[in-house]
Order: sequence, then structure tokens, then C-alpha cells
Amino acid sequence: MAVLRKVLIGLLIAVVVAVMGVVVLQIILAWISRRTTPELGVTDGMLQPCPNAPICVHSQSEDPRHAIAPISYTTSLTEARTTLLNVVAEIENATIVTQDPTYIRVEVYVKGFGFIDDVEFLFDDEAQVIHFRSSSRVPYYDFELNRKRMESVRAAFNAASN
Repeated sequence: MAVLRKVLIGLLIAVVVAVMGVVVLQIILAWISRRTTPELGVTDGMLQPCPNAPICVHSQSEDPRHAIAPISYTTSLTEARTTLLNVVAEIENATIVTQDPTYIRVEVYVKGFGFIDDVEFLFDDEAQVIHFRSSSRVPYYDFELNRKRMESVRAAFNAASN
């Protein structure tokens, strides 16, 4: 009985240490996420490339891990921009950081994890598409959250445009 008690106490201590380790790691990653802003913006009509990690989708990427179709529109640039801003306003915990006539940058606070994701939109009025890039700042894998988010944005944009 004493041996079983020692084993159970040992297991309990191991579980507590493991949980504390996960919590501390999450706190550190959230702190890093809030204090590091990756290089963002537009260069020569292109959004910045995705990092090598599978935490990003990008409508201008040729890498299949990151590639995703842009959002098409048939209205004027002004109408498409207004529609997109209305869709972005509905994204939970999203804050618009930059708004230019053809570029919008958004930070999304990932509830439960404390991470910040960066979302950028670039309007190409000649092609009538909205290019976008959605990327987590940390960790290495995002469980397809950015892809799901952007497919949701596309669906909401298309529904609002019809």
C-alpha cells in the first residue's frame, strides 16, 4: 500500500510539473507573439512571402503549403473595400491596424492561446481580386487556423456581395 501511494504521489507530481511546463510555454509564446511584428506590407505589388513554417496562407504564393486562391469581386474597388471592411469587423478579436486605399492590415488575437495573427489584404483592381496573407507569429503549426479563417472571410465576402 505504501508503494502504491508513493507511485501515485510521483505520478501526481509529474502531471503537475508537465501542466505547469505547458502553461509557462504558452505564456512565453504569447509574450513573444505580442512583442514581435514580422516584416509585413507590400513590395512591388506583392505581399511579403510566408515563413517556412506551416503557419501561413498566401494568395500570391506558389508554394502548395501556403497557396490559396484570392478573393474575386465584380463591383468597384470602393464597394469591394467597404464589403471587406464589414466582413473584417465581424472577425472575433480583430483590430484593423492599417488602412490604405488598396491595403488593409489586421491583427487577430487568438483567444485561448494569447497569440497574435497578422492578416493582410491587397486589392488588385485591374484583376478584380483581393490578395491576402494570413500568418501566425508563433508557434510552428497553426492547425490550419489561418486557412480556415480566410476561407471563412471569403465565404462571408461572397455572401455579402450577392
